[in-house]
Amino acid sequence: MFASYLIGLREGLEATLVVSVLIAFLVKSDRKDKLPQVWTGVIAALALSIGFGALLTFTAAHLDHTGQELFDAITSLLAVVFVTWMIFWMRRTARALSKELRGKLTDALQMGSLAVVVMAFLAVAREGLETALLFFASVQGATTTATPLIGISLGLLTSVAIGWGIYRSALKINLTKFFTWTGLLLILVAAGIFKYGVHDLQEANILPGLSTYAFDISAILPADSWWGALLAGMLNITPQPSVLEALAWVLYLVPTLFLFLRPQRTPAPAPTTTSSA
Repeated sequence: MFASYLIGLREGLEATLVVSVLIAFLVKSDRKDKLPQVWTGVIAALALSIGFGALLTFTAAHLDHTGQELFDAITSLLAVVFVTWMIFWMRRTARALSKELRGKLTDALQMGSLAVVVMAFLAVAREGLETALLFFASVQGATTTATPLIGISLGLLTSVAIGWGIYRSALKINLTKFFTWTGLLLILVAAGIFKYGVHDLQEANILPGLSTYAFDISAILPADSWWGALLAGMLNITPQPSVLEALAWVLYLVPTLFLFLRPQRTPAPAPTTTSSA
C-alpha cells in the first residue's frame, strides 16, 4: 500500500499543481470564462489515463504465461524509464514550472478555446499516463489488487487536498523539499520495479539464472511475515533474489541516487562588458 500511496501522492500532486496554476492564472487575469475548457481538458486526460490502465490490465489478463511475463517485464522497464525521467525533470524544472505553464496558457488563450482544452489535456495527460504505467508495474506479483488500489486512491485524495490547500493559501509547504524526499522514495520503488522486471525476463526465459540465487535470508526475512510482506510491497526486497535481480537492483539504485543527490550546478552569470571611450 505504501508504494501505491507514494505513487498516487507524488504524481497526483504534480497534476494538481498543474491544474491549480492554470486555474489561478485564469482567475487572476479575469478569464474565468475559459475555466470550463480547462476542466474539459483535465477530465479528458483523466479518462485517457484510466483507459490506459484498463488496457494494460486487460492485455496482461489475456496472455499466456510466457507472454504475460514478457509483457509485465516490458511495462516494468518502461515504468522505470519514465519515473526516472520524471524525477530528474521535476528536480530541474520545479521552480520554473509555474512560469512555463502560464506562458503556454497565454499562447493557448490567443489561439482560442480548443487550444486551451488541448493545453490542459496535455499538461495533465502526461502525469496520468505515467501514474497508470507506474501503478501497473508496481503491483505486479501482488496477491490482491485491493490494497494497492486503496493505497493509490488515498495518495490521490491526499494530493488533491494538499493542492487545494496550496491554491487557497491555507498550506505553506516547501515543494522543493517535498519533491526531493518523494523523489528519493520513488527511486527506491523504481529500483524494486527494475528488479522485478529482470525477474519477469528470467521467468519468460529471456534471461538466464532464475534459480541462481545471490543469497537466501528467508530465515530472518520470512516471505509470509508482516515485515517480509512490507519490504516486498514497498521496495520489492525478497529473501531469495537471483544474482541478476540483485545486480539489477544495485546497478540502478547506486548511480541513480548519486546523480539525484549530487548538488545541482547553477549557471554562472554572464560576464558584463564595458565599452571604452
